[in-house]
Amino acid sequence: MLNSAMCGRKTLSRDIKSIIEEMNIEEWQDSDLYQPRFNIAPSQYSPVIIDKVVRHAKLMRWGLIPNWATDFSIGSKLINARSETLLQKPSFQNLVPSRRCVVISDGYFEWKRTSGRSIPYYIHHPENNLLPMAGLWDIWKKPNGENIFSYTVITTKPNPSIEEIHHRMPVILNAKSLDPWLKVRNTTIADAIKVLKPYDQDLISYEVSRMVNSPKNNRPECILPINKSNNLSLF
Repeated sequence: MLNSAMCGRKTLSRDIKSIIEEMNIEEWQDSDLYQPRFNIAPSQYSPVIIDKVVRHAKLMRWGLIPNWATDFSIGSKLINARSETLLQKPSFQNLVPSRRCVVISDGYFEWKRTSGRSIPYYIHHPENNLLPMAGLWDIWKKPNGENIFSYTVITTKPNPSIEEIHHRMPVILNAKSLDPWLKVRNTTIADAIKVLKPYDQDLISYEVSRMVNSPKNNRPECILPINKSNNLSLF
């Protein structure tokens, strides 16, 4: 059903003005196409920041399609990249020097396995701040010449606040680690790799409705605690 490698679903429900302010974004390509999302799934498009001298935001497809791939369907297998093996994997190692990115999110979903069931949880910042995730991106050219921009989310070991839910978590960047990861011209590969570690602050997590299991459901109810979403469904 879902990719157990983490991270398999995320959100970006904030308005564009607050995202630009919090992330200090200087350019946003196709900003008119942005809309808040409550259940972003692989193969869907969401905003990513790359360094083009300035912080440049652009919609990209989730699920990395390496430029050398013969078939774009490989993207469904490359939604995550393990931080520990980035420099050993052919799909990722050549992207680390120059195609690092920040995936903009304000939360993500994880599924806890208990007695044969998978229970969805929503995980976010205690003050509802953004959770910028470390990623890699690439450009794949379709046979008709069209370029597909795609990305993968880098994962690491979980921090104590969520380790009971899942054995992996996305690499969430803080104010100090964001520039070293994003600015590919100013940071050595060794220094960039150093920022790929578990988030050092607590996160809020709670069980949510299983409606999030379907990518077709893109509603605010997806991120409500289970008791609140159940009450809403009665009306």
